Amino acid sequence: MDLPRKQAAGWEFVAFGICLAMASFACAENPVHYGHAGAMPPGAIGSQQLLRGGPLPGYFQPVEIRGPQDSQIATAEQGAFQQASFLPRKFGMLIGAVYRFRVTGIPEYEGLEVYPTVEVIDRIYPPVGLENKFPIDIELTQQELEMALDGKFVTRVIYLENPDDALPVAEDPSNQSFFEVAAYENPLEVADRLGRPVAILRMGGRLPNESGPDAKFLYGCPPIRKYASQPRAEDQ
Repeated sequence: MDLPRKQAAGWEFVAFGICLAMASFACAENPVHYGHAGAMPPGAIGSQQLLRGGPLPGYFQPVEIRGPQDSQIATAEQGAFQQASFLPRKFGMLIGAVYRFRVTGIPEYEGLEVYPTVEVIDRIYPPVGLENKFPIDIELTQQELEMALDGKFVTRVIYLENPDDALPVAEDPSNQSFFEVAAYENPLEVADRLGRPVAILRMGGRLPNESGPDAKFLYGCPPIRKYASQPRAEDQ
């Protein structure tokens, strides 16, 4: 089941994968998602998570998005995509909301665009005052971006590993470990077994209308915070 790092996340029209977030703070109770399917519509899982209560509503979880060299990302705000900036970028995202992004500058595919969504379904609990140094890592790989450009749909569940079960091997902060799950498996259930799911990345061939992106395509443009790039704790 394990695949070499950076191997393609599958060649079917629907590819499911899970990947490991570098920050391993699993202090809160681990809610299982066995009743949820990874293929549920964006926002469905996060909204149900908010019903559990706790310190989730209104919390802006830092998320760092990385991608291939020279790739750029634009946020959706006030009904339109803003000026793009080079990856990596760090944002604060509300738990339960769905954020639409526009990714451009993809190597070997200049002029083409991908519109992934990110849904944060849980938060992490770093030391007070160090929240921005321990973001949830989300990597947009070249191969998955190419799959999206080819009209395939990719779902990735990002999870925090259980510190009690973690292997005593140092991770490379610049490369996010991931592997593919079978089409018949629920990626959330697999991620639950390995740790605590915290975010879902979805990429596909969906494009805005010719007249421009509407509120439905942009999921209402939920509030987002933009953070200046800072050295990550793993790099210090």
